Amino acid sequence: MRALLQRVTQARVEVDGETVGACGPGLLILVCAMEGDTAKQPARLAAKIAKLRIFTDDAGKMNRSLRDIGGSALVVSQFTLAADTRSGNRPGFSQAAAPAHGKALYEAFAEALSGEGIPVQTGIFGANMQVHLVNDGPVTIWLDDQIR
Repeated sequence: MRALLQRVTQARVEVDGETVGACGPGLLILVCAMEGDTAKQPARLAAKIAKLRIFTDDAGKMNRSLRDIGGSALVVSQFTLAADTRSGNRPGFSQAAAPAHGKALYEAFAEALSGEGIPVQTGIFGANMQVHLVNDGPVTIWLDDQIR
């Protein structure tokens, strides 16, 4: 699985002009299940993200986790994180998991993150979504869980 984390003061996702999920302060997490991903990845990735020390402490150092700050998360599916741009000018997405498998892993990830004690809201898998955020820092971190 791949995830792009953006530390935010606030974020929301809309579908057809309606807000379907929101968070803040905390993380906007864009998630992509990759071909070959297993049921092990969502929980492993969620545990890593819940403990990742990317929020500032009183000394201004990145030393606190999402859990430490009592933050929340907005989890949005984004198959385009699987983009292969090595040849040509049009990205290929064949490395993304098939939709049914991708949806199952996306939902398992959101559930696992919630199980880590993080308040979680989500977008709608496969929908055309508009994501609004205020990136804090900015801090943006790429995670790629390679276990197979």
